[in-house]
Parts: sequence; C-alpha cells; structure tokens
Amino acid sequence: MPAGGGTSQTAVNRRAGARTQLAELVTAGATLLTMLFLAPWIGRMPQATLAAVVIVYSVGLIQLPEFRAILTVRRTEFVWAVAAFAGVMLLGTLQGILVAIVISLVSLAQQVTDPPVYPLGRKRGTNVFRPMTEAHPDDETFAGLLMLRPVGRLFFANAQQVGEKLRVLIDQAEPRVVALDLSAVFDVEYTMLKMLAEGEARMKERGISVWLVGLAPEVLMAVRRSPFGQAVGDERMFFNLDEVVAKHLATQPAA
Repeated sequence: MPAGGGTSQTAVNRRAGARTQLAELVTAGATLLTMLFLAPWIGRMPQATLAAVVIVYSVGLIQLPEFRAILTVRRTEFVWAVAAFAGVMLLGTLQGILVAIVISLVSLAQQVTDPPVYPLGRKRGTNVFRPMTEAHPDDETFAGLLMLRPVGRLFFANAQQVGEKLRVLIDQAEPRVVALDLSAVFDVEYTMLKMLAEGEARMKERGISVWLVGLAPEVLMAVRRSPFGQAVGDERMFFNLDEVVAKHLATQPAA
C-alpha cells in the first residue's frame, strides 16, 4: 500500500483505492493546484473542520475486530498491538511503530532466554508422548523414569535457566533415569554442553542415569564431540521415547 506523509494521508490513500506510487504524484499535483487556486478559501475554514476531516479518514485505520481476533489467538501479540496503537496515537506514526518493535524484540528475547522444559507422559494406548498437563491427567508415567523435553535453542543466555528447571524437576521426581528428549532442540552451544556434563556427573553420584533422546543431526554431532556426549556414550542415546520406555521397563527387576 503506498503510504502518504503521515497517518491521515495514508488513510486517504487507502480509502481512495491507491495501489502504486502514482498516487503520490496525484497527491502532489492536487496539492500544487490547491495552493495556487484554493488556498484563500481553504484558509478561511475553521481548524475544527480540518480536524474533523482528518478524524473521519483516520478512524478507518482502527479495526477493533482485528484486536479481538489477535487476543483470541494469543495475548502476547495483543499486547504488542495495543502498544503500537498507543505509541502511534501518543508519539506519532514512526515513533509508535518503533515502540512496538522494541517491545516485541524484548519479549522475544525473554522467550529465548527462558525456554520451557516439559515433563512428559504417554497417552494411554498410544505411542504419543506429550507434556503433562491438567487437561490429560490419565497420561502414563513410569516408576523411576523421568522424561523431560526442553524446547528451542540451548546456549549461554539460557543455560542457567534451563539447568535450574531441570534440577527442580529431577529433585521433585527423584528418578533412577532421566531421559532428555532433545527432539525440540535445534541447536546446542558449548556452554550448555559443559553445564550438562557437570550435571550428568552430579546425577551419576546420586545414582541417576542420564539418557538422551531424539537428537537432530547437528545436535548429535555437537554432543558426541563434547565431554557430555563421551560421558553418556552411544549406549544411552535413543532415537525416540518408545525405545526409552522399552529399555527402562526391560531393566526393571521382576515383580
């Protein structure tokens, strides 16, 4: 959409059906003709009349149903939309958009530096493993086995947060085996691998075995080259959680 020199000019372009930058040439020509021939009459118009023209055209830019649609899908984007709206209204078009961009970048940075770690259960009668929630209270768990799934890129900025979340969940469950499902991790950085190696050593002292599951090729190569991967070994790396459950159940003492 070809933009004008400000919010109201852009609204006029939009309402007039502008599609290309030719609209700017038309606007410039109309402005020139107005200044040459109509300026004396327009100068007699009250400021309130001119303001009403701007309001009538600009109000069409505010689409409340879009705000409701955004809020229905996700609250975070709704906050960004409200911030952009308030910024444009209070500071101007460019400054308001910059405010919204900064807020969205800060929010995204927070998500990256604090990724979720989900304890997993298995849907009964299936091989579907999913995060444990109140919506699925009947999902299966296995005595002595704790399955955890971190999500996103693991690197120096979130290593401490992820490590703390893992520690809390492990302390609560007190398992014999911790299976880290890394299928949702697309990259793992040296700092995180070093932290995992230190954590694996502490788990070993407590009699807890650490298994790895679902590593992407790039992640697998990085893990194997690290002390963490060497400590775990290929025998404790699995393709999927089905293999983990089968291995765990097979190693349990007979009832």
